[in-house]
Amino acid sequence: MSEEKTSLLKFPCEFPIKAMGYAKENFRATVLAIVQQYAPEVTDSMLKIKESKDGKYLSITVTIQAQSQEQLDNIYLDLNACDDVVMCL
Repeated sequence: MSEEKTSLLKFPCEFPIKAMGYAKENFRATVLAIVQQYAPEVTDSMLKIKESKDGKYLSITVTIQAQSQEQLDNIYLDLNACDDVVMCL
C-alpha cells in the first residue's frame, strides 16, 4: 500500500519561507543559495531581512511561487540540514 502525501495548499501558490540563524556575514547568501536550488527565480532583492533586537540573529523571509509540496519539502529539508540555520517556519 503506498502512502500519498496530501497538501492543504493548492499549487501553484505564493508561499512565505522564513529562516532564522546567527547574524553571520554569509547567512543571507547561504539561505538564498538553498532556496534558489528549488526556486531559481528568487533574487537577493526578494529577501526580507530583520535583525533581532540584540543583533545576534537574523530572520530572512522570502515568498516564492510554490509549484508543489515536493518543492517546499525539499527547501525545508535543505534549510534544516544547514548548520547556519537555527529554525525554519
